[in-house]
Order: sequence, then structure tokens, then C-alpha cells
Amino acid sequence: MEALTLTDEEWPMVERNGAQLLTKNEPFVIHGFNTYWLMVFAVDPETRHKVSDVFSEAKEIGLNTCRTWAFNDGGWRALQVSPFNYDEEVFQGLDFVVSEARKHNIRLILPLCNNWEDYGGKSQYIKWGQSSGLDLTSDDEFFSNDTLKDYYKAFVEAVLTRTNTITNIEYKNDATILAWELINEPRCPSDPSGDILQAWIEEMAAYVKSIDQIHLVSIGLEGFYGPSTPELMELNPEEFAGVAGTDFIRNHQAPGIDLASVHIYPDTWLSHSDHDDHIKFVQNWMEQHMSDCKDRLNMPIVFSEFGISVRDDRFCSDFRELFMDTVYGAFMQSIEAGGPGGGCVLWQLFPEGAEHMDDGYAVVLAKYPSTYSLLSLQSKRLCEL
Repeated sequence: MEALTLTDEEWPMVERNGAQLLTKNEPFVIHGFNTYWLMVFAVDPETRHKVSDVFSEAKEIGLNTCRTWAFNDGGWRALQVSPFNYDEEVFQGLDFVVSEARKHNIRLILPLCNNWEDYGGKSQYIKWGQSSGLDLTSDDEFFSNDTLKDYYKAFVEAVLTRTNTITNIEYKNDATILAWELINEPRCPSDPSGDILQAWIEEMAAYVKSIDQIHLVSIGLEGFYGPSTPELMELNPEEFAGVAGTDFIRNHQAPGIDLASVHIYPDTWLSHSDHDDHIKFVQNWMEQHMSDCKDRLNMPIVFSEFGISVRDDRFCSDFRELFMDTVYGAFMQSIEAGGPGGGCVLWQLFPEGAEHMDDGYAVVLAKYPSTYSLLSLQSKRLCEL
């Protein structure tokens, strides 16, 4: 495993300088993909090779970053079996994911929890709290209950201080990891003011930094504008976004947050189906957030999920490619005009043989040669910057 012997000088940390990302004082732009299930596949010897397959295919077309879950709370293949109780076999699966990413020179963005029920998420924390005798009635209490916050902090500490059984490198010292993400797509609709989620973000960002001062930290937001910028709320996709308890500007002003996170899902966010409106929304959504990161936040921006489901009868693979090209084009235009650094992370890339996990968004390169060409072209553009 040649890359496992890379020195720190050969495999430097990705760092932040204002609104730009750097490695060894050279610009670093994220050209990435999501494949959320890698840890679970790595546990089983019969599916472990799919982890290597997806990294190999990604490297072949010039992708340099993968976002994948570093959590699985309760249920099948749980990493966190119960509070303070972790499955060593599953942890070794995560070790394999990190080591394979390093082997293929691919960085990782690792979310530490989920807002949704998939892979446990905050609802599992609520169930654990209820089982211990806590009077909890809403999933949103994940963000405010001190006992549940202690559960989360203990898990964070277990991951960050983990020594990889393959590389013998502590996670908190491993340059393979580009950033920690506090929670995937947090929402707290029971408090539209945003105060509860803001307090949680500030507390947890500080906690992560108390253990790991090296790595970058992201929140995991979808990017909805909130009460701190009422003039921008009209850019939100629908009314629900403005009362989700999140606030793009305010949340990213929390101390300890290094990367702005934004998602792009016009297919599920917009109730109307006009293709031109979808493309216009993407352009406006990206332009405003990139402007915010340059002028208000001085922070790199990562469009850490963007996708179109081809299972939706309104869309096809040709429109998905138009959508992807729009995302990449808008980001490149911003970069070339001196906009914030960061990058784009496709939802999601699958190797052949994993189609049973497809949620409609999977891109299997062998089945979509034109998408292969589109991603390769974006890699070439980035290399020419």
C-alpha cells in the first residue's frame, strides 16, 4: 500500500486561509462525490472491495474528495450501538475506508450524525434518552437536552481520538480527513428563531476544536436563509426553508466553523416542475451563497450535496447532466472571478454492483459515459486554474 507510507510533507493537511483552501500553500479545490454507505460495506469482506472500486473510479476521472458517513447509530451494522458503546468491527470498517481513501489520494469529509432517521440520526438519540428515563417528546430536543448532548460528545471524542488499526494514525492527526461535519442537514423547526440550533452549533464546534485543532469543521447545512437576513429569505426554495430553524449567515458566523456548507436539490425543494425554473434557481442559489461567503463570511464554500433523481418522471439523465454542468459552471465562473474557494460534491457516485442502494441519484460511470466525460472535463478545468 504505497500511499500508506506517504509522509506528512507528501500528504499535507488541507488548510483554510480566509475564503480559500490550501495544501502546502497551493490552492486546493474540492472536486468530490458522496458515497454514504462505505463504512457499512467495508465491514463485510464480501462487499469491502466496493469501497476500493469507488475510490479507484473516482481517482481515474480526477475526483479528489469523498463525503461519507462516519456514523451509524443503533440498528444494523451500528457503529454506536448505544451511548458510550461502539462496535469495534464496524470501527475497523471505517478504518479501512480512511486507509483506502489515503491509498487513492482522496480526501474525506466525515459527517458525525444525521438529522434524519437513516443510520439512526437524532431520532435514535431521542430513543436512547427515552429508554434511560428522560421525558422527551420531540426529535428537536436532540439539540437542547444536556444528556443527549453528552451522548453526542462522547461519540465525537471516540471518533476523533480513534487510532486507525491499518495506518496507525489517529483520526485527529490524519491529513486524509479534510473536514468534520457536525450533522447532516440539521433542522430544528420547533424553533424558527434559530436560537436553539445556533447554541448547539456553537457548543459542538467548540467541542470538536477542543479535541482536534487541526482539521476543518463544517456544519452540514442545506443553506436556507433565516431571520438574520430577512432580505434573502425570498431566495429560499419554498416557505418551509425559512422556518426550518436554520440560518445560513448566522450559523456560519459561529466560532470554530471553517467551511460553509450548501446543498442543492431543486427536484425535491421546488413544487413546480419547469426545467428552466430549476436551472434558474440553481444559478441564483449558488451565486448568492458564493457572494455571501466572499463578502460576509470570508469563508470557503462547499456545495456538499447536489443531485437530481432520475426516478422522478419529470427528469432524465440528460437533464441531470445539464444540472451538473450548471453547478460546475457557476462555481468555475466564481472561482475565475476571484470568488471563494471550496468546491462541489456530487450526490452520489456508485460503483457497479451497488445499484440496490440507489436512491435515484446514483451515478454509475460505466452506465453513463457522457457523465463520465462531464466529470473528467471538470477535473481538467480545475487543473488549468
